[in-house]
Amino acid sequence: MKLKQAIEKIPGGMMVVPLVAGTALNTFAPQLLQIGGFTTALFKQGAAPLIGAFLVCMGAGISFSAAPKAILQGGSITLVKLLVAVALGFTVDKLAGAGGFFGLSSVAIIAAMSNANGGLYAALVGEFGSETDIGAIPLMSMSDGPFFTLIVLGAAGMASIPFISLVAVIVPLLVGMLLGNLDAEMRRFLTAGGPVLIPFFAFALGTGIDLAMLLEGGIAGIVLGLLTTFLGGWFNVRVDRLVGGSGIAGAAASSTAGNAVATPLAIAQADPSLLKVASAATPLIAASVITTAILTPLFTSWIAKRSAPQEAKS
Repeated sequence: MKLKQAIEKIPGGMMVVPLVAGTALNTFAPQLLQIGGFTTALFKQGAAPLIGAFLVCMGAGISFSAAPKAILQGGSITLVKLLVAVALGFTVDKLAGAGGFFGLSSVAIIAAMSNANGGLYAALVGEFGSETDIGAIPLMSMSDGPFFTLIVLGAAGMASIPFISLVAVIVPLLVGMLLGNLDAEMRRFLTAGGPVLIPFFAFALGTGIDLAMLLEGGIAGIVLGLLTTFLGGWFNVRVDRLVGGSGIAGAAASSTAGNAVATPLAIAQADPSLLKVASAATPLIAASVITTAILTPLFTSWIAKRSAPQEAKS
């Protein structure tokens, strides 16, 4: 049985298949993940530590000389992702008011489109990207949360990222970079382990998603996911290539993070007048999380295939 070959025939299969499997299990038989012990620790609670180990492995493949380019690339994609979200959100608000079109409000658009899934990005650039794409992870993580959304919507009192949280993202990557740059054998040893971790933390990420959220969000939520991956993704890929990337990092950033679901609540706490709009936005954002978790790997795989012939020519 050639299971690995079958999975790899699916674009981004080593990420998508475990992710979908984890989502299905969490939706239809969540009790199986709560039996405790190593099972729960690995398959339900393991995403964060597994991604941390993945960052160490992938960091080992990054040379110190690639760091400036990674900063430029990650910063450019993060900025453009925010600007596109803001432009579209403010346009909808101007034309249709706070309620938006068919419930697709400016709050939902900005929260979903400005917020990238850091774990998904790490997995996709680990599979398809370069050392520079991987080095952009710390900057990309800045869009993984309500920070930019709150700034844009004027919630200045809550618009802050604890410094230690940013440090916590960078440390595993720096440890890997240090080990890989000190010893070539350690670099080969660690980088070989990175791809092995992808299906494990993909499954764990999936176990945090419930398909019921997709149904609750309805068509508007799915449309929001499509806008995030394909409209926002188009701009992300363009700016990535503009600063010297292949477009893979831009495509991999074209998702909505799971913690974006909590952003409307944070907005409502900052501005109680937006409580009704924020409550309506929550299921739409949840639907976008699920939709982009499926579409972003497919989009990134497609961009990677298109980039390969161009890199071969150069």
